[in-house]
Amino acid sequence: MGYAAHRAWTIGTTSVNPNTVALARHGATLYSIQLGLNLIWMPLFFRFGRPIEATADVVALTGVTGWLIYIWGQVDETAGYALVPYLGWLTFASYLSAGCGYLNNWDFTGKTAKRS
Repeated sequence: MGYAAHRAWTIGTTSVNPNTVALARHGATLYSIQLGLNLIWMPLFFRFGRPIEATADVVALTGVTGWLIYIWGQVDETAGYALVPYLGWLTFASYLSAGCGYLNNWDFTGKTAKRS
């Protein structure tokens, strides 16, 4: 994520093409949004036990990241491709989040791990 952000920002903001500069800035906004969505997933899922909200968050995060790949791919192809493994991970994380919610009837209250 950091490498892609560095490449897209450095190449995009130093470009003489105003469209490329605008795409780099738009991508920086999307990058900030995805960082925020990424930050709030863990407390939603683990701390507050809110699987529906956590799943909605990670699905939104996946969509924003896909859009970011599209935008930064226009600025720098390498920056776009550098985010593809992250998108794969987010897809799997969406599956895990939804699966945990579904298997627990979307209710984590009173569910604690047994310790030996």
